[in-house]
Amino acid sequence: MKIIVPMAGRGSRLRPHTLTIPKPLIPIAGKPIVHRLVEDIAGVLNQDIEEVAFVIHESFGKKVEEDLIAIAEKLGAKGTIYYQNEALGTGHAIMCAKDSLQGPAVIAYADTLIRADFDLDTSADSVIWVKQVDQPEAFGVVNLNANGEIIELVEKPKEFVSDLAVIGIYYFKDVAVLKNELQLVLDNNIIHGGEYQINDGIKQMMAKGMKFVPGKVDEWMDCGNKEVTVETNSRMLGFLHQDGESLVALNVKQENATIIPPCYIAEDVVLINTIVGPNVSIGKGCHVSDSTIKNSLIQTHTKIRNANLDNAMIGNHAIFDGNFSSISIGDYSILE
Repeated sequence: MKIIVPMAGRGSRLRPHTLTIPKPLIPIAGKPIVHRLVEDIAGVLNQDIEEVAFVIHESFGKKVEEDLIAIAEKLGAKGTIYYQNEALGTGHAIMCAKDSLQGPAVIAYADTLIRADFDLDTSADSVIWVKQVDQPEAFGVVNLNANGEIIELVEKPKEFVSDLAVIGIYYFKDVAVLKNELQLVLDNNIIHGGEYQINDGIKQMMAKGMKFVPGKVDEWMDCGNKEVTVETNSRMLGFLHQDGESLVALNVKQENATIIPPCYIAEDVVLINTIVGPNVSIGKGCHVSDSTIKNSLIQTHTKIRNANLDNAMIGNHAIFDGNFSSISIGDYSILE
């Protein structure tokens, strides 16, 4: 089994945090989004992962590439890097990894996280992972026949089709079939919304009678902007706490400090005269004093004092001193 992860964009909706690192490498509960995504997919598949192929922009740099390769290797898989230097759509991004497109594979976009527990239907030609939503008109949804098979993809339907939204994770029994269809999309310059789309390849597969079925996830968490990323961090902390994971490092230094779970507190963090939690992630080497922090995501080596934070997201190596509440500060920012 292979996992293909298109992640070429840095994520403009999450600036300033994505000015220095790509969005998929922003940590959620202490672990990069893409790392959690790949691990969660591997857990659902319950199969050996042969390769994880990442499609990135060349500007991400060698350090990012090394980190991504390490994610694959932790799963016992080969890590491969491909480049998409022009934002030409999902179909184009997948085809940038065409040398890896053969055999069974999962394709997953790297700005989403899931919690799922289902048996993958490997008899189908493809599984499209979906989540039941309250406002299907805001999403791309699947249309099912009487046998529960997917017969149509409908983008933001004005009239009700179904309440099963496509979340951007797909299984293909032989991804080479999708590659062939996407090659036709590129060759014939089939463009929607100014881009080459995976849906056009999928629709061609459906037209040839191939079997598509839904795989329903229990939880679907977005990391598209600051608000939903902070919310996703909180939800993930809750899940990990329920799973019994140890989230607070043993060497956290506390002086007159209280931690209200669930919280992730990394190594070498100092908490003085501070209340942290619930739903807070604090990265390695942070120093927090005379503060109250809840429902927030703080990255690494940041200093916070005299703060009352709720729904905050602060980057790496930042300094914050004040009484602001709902904020979004990128790496190396200083508010005094």
